[in-house]
Amino acid sequence: MRARSARTIVGAITAIGLLLAASGCASDTKSNADTAPTAEIRLYGTDGNMANSFGEALKDSPAVLNGMKGTTPLTPLSEDFKRRVKAIDPSLTDFNYSGESYDAVVIAALAAEAGKSSDPGVIAKQLIGVTTGDNVCDSIAACLTAAKSGKDFKYRGISLRSSGFTNVGEPSSAMYGVLNFGTSNTIDDAKTEFVGAGDEKTEDKAAPPAATGGKGGQKPPLKFGLLLPKTGALAFQGPPMFAAAKLAIKEINEAGGVLGQPVQVVEGDDGTNPDVAKATTSQFISQGIQVIIGAGASGVSKAVIPQVAQAGRVMISPSATSDELTKFEDKGFFFRTSPPDVLQAKAVADIMMRDGHTKVAIIARGDSYGNGLAAGVKNDLVAAGIKPENILIKTYEAKDKYEKDDGPKMFNSIGTAIKGFGATGILVIGFDESALAIKALVAEGVKS
Repeated sequence: MRARSARTIVGAITAIGLLLAASGCASDTKSNADTAPTAEIRLYGTDGNMANSFGEALKDSPAVLNGMKGTTPLTPLSEDFKRRVKAIDPSLTDFNYSGESYDAVVIAALAAEAGKSSDPGVIAKQLIGVTTGDNVCDSIAACLTAAKSGKDFKYRGISLRSSGFTNVGEPSSAMYGVLNFGTSNTIDDAKTEFVGAGDEKTEDKAAPPAATGGKGGQKPPLKFGLLLPKTGALAFQGPPMFAAAKLAIKEINEAGGVLGQPVQVVEGDDGTNPDVAKATTSQFISQGIQVIIGAGASGVSKAVIPQVAQAGRVMISPSATSDELTKFEDKGFFFRTSPPDVLQAKAVADIMMRDGHTKVAIIARGDSYGNGLAAGVKNDLVAAGIKPENILIKTYEAKDKYEKDDGPKMFNSIGTAIKGFGATGILVIGFDESALAIKALVAEGVKS
C-alpha cells in the first residue's frame, strides 16, 4: 500500500499510555529518590491487525488493547455505503478494505465495457484509463452509461476519490485512518482521524487505447472470481471484502450489467496461504473467469501473480500492500486498489514520533508484507531523528495457521528481547497471530 510521497499527518492524536511497572531498589523501605520512574509503553499496529475482529482474538485479555493505535488504508465511508454492505452481510463488525474491494470490481467492469470486450487482455489495457479520464462520474450507472457511449470518463467511487491509478496500476493517492483501540478491545470510532497520502501528480494521464471489442455479436459474460481470505491468518479480515465485492456485482447488474449481460461471480478462498490460493486460482482459470479479485495478503498475491499472468487473466487486489509488488513482473495483468506500504510506513512513523518515542521495537511477520513495512518504518523513524541503534526489529515465521503452543515457541523470546531493549513504543506488524505477540509482551511484564 504505497506511493511515492506522503503528506504529514495533521491534528493532535490522543494517546492512552500503557504503563510498565517500574522496578525498585532492593530495600524494605523505598523513598521517592530510590524508586525508578514508571516508563510509558505504547502499542501500535498496522492494517493487518487494526480491526474490531482482531480484538476478538484477545477475549481472554479484557482491555489489553486499550490505547493501542495504528493505521489502515481507510476512506471515510458514508452511512449509506455501510448500510448497503451490511445488507449483504449483517454480521459485519468492520469495513476494512470494503471500499477498495467494491472499487476493484467496478473498475474491472467499466474497463470491459469501455473496451467492448470481456477478454482479459482488453480489460487490462483499459483498466488504468477508466480511473484517469477528464470527466468525473461517481456512480456505477453513470459510469457504465459513459463507457457504453464511448465518452471520456474517470471513475470516482468509494476508495478512489481524489485521483486515479499510476502507470503501474495502483492508487496515486489514498486515505488512511488513524485508529485507536478502546477499553473493550474494539476500535473507538470517536477517535478515528483520516489523513491523505500520496501524490496526485503521479496519476497516469495517457489516453487508453481505442475499444477493440467492436461489433460481432454477443460477447462472453464477464466473470469474477473472489480470491479472498476465508481461512488462515487473515480470515478475520475477509468478510467486509467479500461483502463489498458482492455488493458491487449486485449493483452492476441492477444497472444493466456489462456488455448487455449480467456479470457473474464465484467465491473462493485464498487461505492466507500460497498453496491454497494457487489451487483456487487454477479452478478459476478452468472456469473461464476473466477477473480475479485478490489475493488478500501481499505474500499470497506475490505467489499467485505468475500463475495469473501466465494464464492471461486480470488480477486486482484490494488489500495487498507490499512495496515489492509495485515493480513485480506481472505482464501487465496485476493491479491493486490498495496503496503501497511506503505511505503507511510514513504514517506510522509520524504518529510514533508525535508521541515522543526515542526507542522503538518492531515485531513483524517474516514475509514481504512484514519485512517491507518494518524496513520502511525504520527508515522513516531514522529520517525523523531516532538513532538506528535505538530501533529493534524482531521477525517471526509467517505461517498460514498458528497453534496455541506457537505463542511460547515463537514469541516469548521476542518479548524477552524487547523487555531488555527498553523500547517505549512497540509496533506489531502482523495478522491475527499478533495476539500471540501481545500475550508474550504481557507474560514478560512489558505490558500489563
